[in-house]
Amino acid sequence: MGNVSDVSTIKKLLGDLAFLSFDKVMLVMDRGFYSEDNINALYQHNYKFLIAVKKSLGMVQTVLDEVRESMRSRTNYDSNFKINFHSRTVDWAYRESKKRSGVVETGTRRLYLHLYFNDQRAVDDKAAFNALLDSLEEELRTGIHDPEHEKLYRKYYDVTTTPVRGISIVPKQDAIHLAERDYGYFVLISNDIKDSLEALKLYRSKDLIEKAFGNLKERLNMRRTSVSSEQNLEGKLFVRFLALMFLSYITAKMQEHTLFKDHTLYEVLDDLDVIEWFERPGQKGTIGEITKKQKALFSALEIEVPA
Repeated sequence: MGNVSDVSTIKKLLGDLAFLSFDKVMLVMDRGFYSEDNINALYQHNYKFLIAVKKSLGMVQTVLDEVRESMRSRTNYDSNFKINFHSRTVDWAYRESKKRSGVVETGTRRLYLHLYFNDQRAVDDKAAFNALLDSLEEELRTGIHDPEHEKLYRKYYDVTTTPVRGISIVPKQDAIHLAERDYGYFVLISNDIKDSLEALKLYRSKDLIEKAFGNLKERLNMRRTSVSSEQNLEGKLFVRFLALMFLSYITAKMQEHTLFKDHTLYEVLDDLDVIEWFERPGQKGTIGEITKKQKALFSALEIEVPA
């Protein structure tokens, strides 16, 4: 869920969707939603949730300090996701203020903490951090400071200036090491999903949907509506929405059957896009030749091969 930072918004959204009669709703959200008040409110309303959180949280650091190295072992590695994982059940310090009486109810609630480590992400994080340090040092050397970087200058460098030696920039290695030690790790929390890999699969499905919406602008050509009436616009939106459903289905099946090991989404679409339909006046239409590769893709996507 994007651009949602308050539980009241979620309550309204679920109310608007009540006519769909969902048996179970799982709220999947980014780090921007996280706050103690929001988590307490989700517990209060009995909402099931899966939320990404910052690594700097106290409860995360407590567990991460215990398993930072051990979770990177082979026994905690999944080849399909190419990721190391660890799960821990922790107690959430629950607080609820009763509206009428003002009494504050406290207690604990069960929370599942899922930790992940990705080697490539660690490399990318470190490269980005080194690029940042390069820019900070250049700004300090030239004296052209960025006001937004003042805290970073003080955090990562001891800077002195003398008439003889000029400016001296000494990195604070302890602070740099502290920043680097958590590279490659990320965290999800849930009050419902116990299994780390199940939680990761569900969280990534959120990205699937967000990327699919992006396809409305890109592959589905919705940057410009190019219509002359409201009815035409509604029709075009309906057709694009159906196409979005197909894209989401294909992506989900590719994840389920690990097709992303050998294919990208666009490669699959391009492979299937060349299948042609022929029509002749007064005769029944026919489908062009379908290759073995295309038949294998249809099978993997659990779609009946066109006859």
